[in-house]
Amino acid sequence: MYAVLGFALGINAFFIPFVKEAFNISTAESYLIMTATFSAFVVFGAFSGGILKKAGYKGGMVIAFVLMAIGFFLITPAARSISFPMLLLALFISGLGQALLTGAVNTYVSIIGPEESAAKRIALMGICNKTFYAVASLMLAVFMDLANVRIEDTILPFYIITGVLLVMGLFYYFSPLPEIKAVGEDDDGEDIPENSTYSRSKTSIFQFPHLLLGVVAIFFVIGLETVALGTINDYATILHLASPENYIWLVSAGMVIGYSLGVLLIPKYVSQGQALLFSTVSGILVTLAIIMVPESVSIYLVAFLGLANAMMWPAVWPLAIADLGKFTKMGSSLLVTGIIGGAFLPLLFGYVAEQASYQNAYLVCLPAYLYIIYYALSGCKIRTNIN
Repeated sequence: MYAVLGFALGINAFFIPFVKEAFNISTAESYLIMTATFSAFVVFGAFSGGILKKAGYKGGMVIAFVLMAIGFFLITPAARSISFPMLLLALFISGLGQALLTGAVNTYVSIIGPEESAAKRIALMGICNKTFYAVASLMLAVFMDLANVRIEDTILPFYIITGVLLVMGLFYYFSPLPEIKAVGEDDDGEDIPENSTYSRSKTSIFQFPHLLLGVVAIFFVIGLETVALGTINDYATILHLASPENYIWLVSAGMVIGYSLGVLLIPKYVSQGQALLFSTVSGILVTLAIIMVPESVSIYLVAFLGLANAMMWPAVWPLAIADLGKFTKMGSSLLVTGIIGGAFLPLLFGYVAEQASYQNAYLVCLPAYLYIIYYALSGCKIRTNIN
């Protein structure tokens, strides 16, 4: 499932330089590809918690596959009519499925084992996610040539992708995945274990400061990941480098290395919070390096941006859902809404790239890193009591 999510977002990264040529639009407009997908996380994120409560984690995963299949299927009529608005609608519908699947699978992996090693498990899943993010560009390049753009070339691959998603949804429907619950989680709010005293005192999901601050952290984390992963192909195209669709592998490889380090080091050598802090400081240093070196070198430093970003998501998610008890499913749906950062930060990046330069546009990452440092040092530790 992590591989599917990575593949779905990888499609966006490949599409950005492709749609500029196919629909004759500007760089900033091409980043609406990201906005269409990630805006669905806000629209549907608030509802995903209710779906998970009714259908469970497994049922939510199956529904997510169906929604993604419908969205990618609609890309074919958008190609036939050469309609950019219809393409954005198709990606939005696919984004609805991605929102539901993200909330379900990340929380499932977080609570299926010990809390202190949740980031390690998500990092292991992240290896699959970011590998298939790059596979998306590799596969689509077989059908779609960035040097000779033809919008009709999108039809066959997206028929194939739709079919695969439907088959996978059917597979998971009959799979033996167990339905699990977080400590203190209970749909009717009764029989909550004594060891979940913090969540027992709460009457609303909005009474958990570490969760609310975590939503903002997720906003910036996803924005940073998307900037690194979603811009490098376009950067390579602008620099007229050979095979620009392959540069996504540099960022994905950086993230896979980062995830691997997380698997090896957490929690034996470093805590989840320490991993988050180290990643964020590294991101700031790499960003500054990107804007200081020649363009021909800076594009390769974006790969190190992927390395720095890798452990932020695996660390923030379990830190944000800690101690939610009966509010765990609703908390995960609230975190999903923060993924809208993947729409706004790349859009801001595209605007700055047009007004200044692609190289200097990476400066939009700095404020995001500063907030995540705050969350690592303080925000994730804030707890309140109701008297």
